[in-house]
Amino acid sequence: MPEERPTMPPVRLRTDAELARDALAAPLLSRAVRLARWAGPGKPVASDGVLPEAELRAAIELLGLAGDEDGPEHTAQAWQLAVDTGLVEIRGDGHDEGDGDSDGDGHGDSDDHGDRADGEAAPGDAFSSVATSGEELRLISEGGPRDILDIWLDGFETVLADAAAPDLAEIADQLSEGGELDLDALDWNPEEEAEFLDGVLGNLYLLTALDEEAAAASVPLPALAASMIVPEDMDEPTDDILEEVSEAMVRLDDQFRLLAPTGLIDYQPVDEALIEEVDGEGRVQESEPAGELEDEDVSRYGMVRLTPLGVYAVRSRMVEAGIDAPAVGDLADQGADILLAALPGHPEPAAQAEAEQWLARRTPEEAARELLAAARGDDEGAPLRRLTCQQTLSLAGAAAEPALREVLDDRHLGGLARVWLAEHGVAGVPEPSEEMVFWLTVDTLAAQLSTEGDSAELRDLVRGLVDQSGSFFDSAWRVDHPATAEVLEAMGRLHPDKKAAKEARKAAFKARSRG
Repeated sequence: MPEERPTMPPVRLRTDAELARDALAAPLLSRAVRLARWAGPGKPVASDGVLPEAELRAAIELLGLAGDEDGPEHTAQAWQLAVDTGLVEIRGDGHDEGDGDSDGDGHGDSDDHGDRADGEAAPGDAFSSVATSGEELRLISEGGPRDILDIWLDGFETVLADAAAPDLAEIADQLSEGGELDLDALDWNPEEEAEFLDGVLGNLYLLTALDEEAAAASVPLPALAASMIVPEDMDEPTDDILEEVSEAMVRLDDQFRLLAPTGLIDYQPVDEALIEEVDGEGRVQESEPAGELEDEDVSRYGMVRLTPLGVYAVRSRMVEAGIDAPAVGDLADQGADILLAALPGHPEPAAQAEAEQWLARRTPEEAARELLAAARGDDEGAPLRRLTCQQTLSLAGAAAEPALREVLDDRHLGGLARVWLAEHGVAGVPEPSEEMVFWLTVDTLAAQLSTEGDSAELRDLVRGLVDQSGSFFDSAWRVDHPATAEVLEAMGRLHPDKKAAKEARKAAFKARSRG
């Protein structure tokens, strides 16, 4: 049998237009676009697209980074992104369109280029190719939001690959000594490094999906590194594990510094004063476990969160990798049966947003009829479907009333219909029979048992029900519901009063005997 695809909780995505604006505002792409426009009809470059020194200085000035000590690095990164994404194209003929070609062989006279500015070269020298504005630059101005996002995603992928690459300084040291590149000596495994970084981004994504409010705050880097390294069943990390966490923090700090300009993450780097050289390797000094640090101390160890653009990017990668990573709104065109099956697995804010988008595609009356029809049944999952139906219908407008009135005499739906009509202040609703009240009570408890188990909330609900009616169990065991015995057994487990718990167990036995 084929393996089931991994499934992530749904996330709420911004609109394509909003995400495209975020992408264009990200420092790296914003600079790349400016450089692509600056390239215009042509700039001399090396065959691999590297700018000569004079052009690099001009580019730094253009980006307003002349006073920044990291200006050359930021400019080179933006230029490389422009080349990688097609915002800039490299032609290898060494000419702009007006260059002469007196020999007719496609090569102009090298004397035509004369003495160039410092760092430039004539054709045949190091900088004999030409960079021009690429076709993708037109899409930035004339394309739609999806075109911009595709360009941004292409650029993000190249930066992500760079982030997972080994330290270039170490490679340079190896090669300068006349040796061959030795990945083992670098202590770098490309697959493992890429997988680790994907896992870190996946953890940030999962946090965003499960708790939007918590995700609005940044995650301490020590906690993020520990989530990847410390085994779940380890109560107290060993010294070796703590050292691994420390080394991972240094590695992530370098990687996040590289990724932050893409707009993927908001990142507050590790305080440089906390990083020292130990045996030639950078490690983060931790005076005490991260969980025991004050808030202001934790922030010195680095803080990170996925931006909305980052959530979009990580989800795109997951979908491409075959992971089921739903987004809120995916179910808007699906049937009510699919909606009611999916919503219980959603975090509460995502579930409400999904339900609202589903309802928005239908009239209230039409939506109510479809939901009620899907909620019927005596199967094991039916109680949860009905509870989810009731929660979804609470978001429907008063115009849904006719559909609710139609099911007042329905064995499965009459109780929840009366609840909805009462909540909306509708007059003339007939009182439910005692049988219907008890049936709805058992149905609701069965639904909550299936999602919450023996929770504290369910314990309080059980106690309240029994306390309100001293003869609850005398009637409850007679309820003609498939889950009656199971619910009564749960009430026996959950009720704190021994006498009431015993009565619940007796009622459960009667219900089973009756069946």
